[in-house]
Amino acid sequence: MAFEIIDTQEKFDAAIAERLRRERETVSKKYADYDDLKKKTAEYETTLGTMTKEAEENAKKYSEYDKKLADLQAKVKGYETGSVKTRIAHETGIPFELAERLSGDTEEEIRKDAETLAKFIGGKQPPAPLKSSEDTPSDSKIAALRAFTAKLANNE
Repeated sequence: MAFEIIDTQEKFDAAIAERLRRERETVSKKYADYDDLKKKTAEYETTLGTMTKEAEENAKKYSEYDKKLADLQAKVKGYETGSVKTRIAHETGIPFELAERLSGDTEEEIRKDAETLAKFIGGKQPPAPLKSSEDTPSDSKIAALRAFTAKLANNE
């Protein structure tokens, strides 16, 4: 095959026509599904936009639930702390009016504070008397009636 000089546009077109045809076939086969991919991409982008919007709405809704949950957990913790303070105040003999003044985050800290406070206010209060501490009446009729009812109560 000898080298041929191409001096016209027609000779040039004829020389590269076969090569251009093969290239076009290769490209058309290679990118035959381009339009389908373009449609799918558009559908995916639409779906993604919708899902993103829904996710943002759900995030707002769930953030409200998270706030409510945190508030409720704080209330429960407050109630539990109050219960612990009341129980420890009872155990250490501190009046219930002072139970809320106890400080601490854990039961051990609250107990330590209660024991310190109990030292300042005099510790445990004396237990209630088991029998009436009232003086006996000076009237003999009332004294006789009390003695009579006490005897009846003991005989039953």
